[in-house]
Amino acid sequence: MESRETRIRYETRAKILKALAHPSRLKLVDRLAEQEEVCVCDLTEVIGSDMSTVSRHLSQLRAAGIVESEKRGQMVYYRLRVKCLKSLFACIESVVKCNVDEHLIVLS
Repeated sequence: MESRETRIRYETRAKILKALAHPSRLKLVDRLAEQEEVCVCDLTEVIGSDMSTVSRHLSQLRAAGIVESEKRGQMVYYRLRVKCLKSLFACIESVVKCNVDEHLIVLS
């Protein structure tokens, strides 16, 4: 039987991965990884959605502890809480490449 701490750790991981499990949120995280911080108004262009949709996506990322925000006047600026997401994405791309390579071998 797993301990309470182990269960909580896996539930927390699942929450983070669930927050990342949307193409628009992945684009937002990519953009935030490129810049120190970005105004929510500039992030609307990243996913091609209105401000309220972008804000909902960012709210999910913030609830999972992936991003943090700071309000300055009327504008809200977002930044990644940790920079290691780039290496997570690199790992995911490696899995994608292996899957593609394997698929190409099967088709040959």
